[in-house]
Amino acid sequence: MKEKSKQSVQSRLAKIAGQINAVSRMVEEDRYCIDVIRQVRAAKAALSSLEQVMLREHVDTCVTHALTGDDVALRKERVEELVAVLGGTKK
Repeated sequence: MKEKSKQSVQSRLAKIAGQINAVSRMVEEDRYCIDVIRQVRAAKAALSSLEQVMLREHVDTCVTHALTGDDVALRKERVEELVAVLGGTKK
């Protein structure tokens, strides 16, 4: 993973961890349900954003490497992985 991407991912993970901890505290404190739901939605949005960063990094590095290389089996594997992830299935 590129260093810039790694730093971005680490920053996002710290934010997500904070959001999850906040949800846990809110539940413990018996906070208003809608406030908890809003925090959960914020955490989900942050996870979705992290997923996009990771997917972009994967395409820019692993997939590009496979597509420009001579290993046909590796190319097929990387494409199948992407199809499975984007299609929501397990490989």
